[in-house]
Amino acid sequence: MTTLDGFHPVTEVTADERARVAVGKAGAHARDRYAVSANADGAILLTPLTSIPRRELLVWEDGDVRASVFRGLADAADGNVRPLGWVTAGEGLEEE
Repeated sequence: MTTLDGFHPVTEVTADERARVAVGKAGAHARDRYAVSANADGAILLTPLTSIPRRELLVWEDGDVRASVFRGLADAADGNVRPLGWVTAGEGLEEE
């Protein structure tokens, strides 16, 4: 069997009546997500992925925002934090 670079045969499967293929023997688990790609020869490549909410995409697209988030996480890990009542109180944006 011909393989692509880095790939190795795992098992042989048959699509069911709804064209579904079980990939548990290849290491997939319940609710895993994959991007599916196919080439002209019909080879199918599954790439594991994680979906994020659109509102969080800005953090990954904007380097300045991402750096700010990581600085905040580092500050929190170092104990450099203080409570902001407005975050949990649901009142205006003024700090207490």
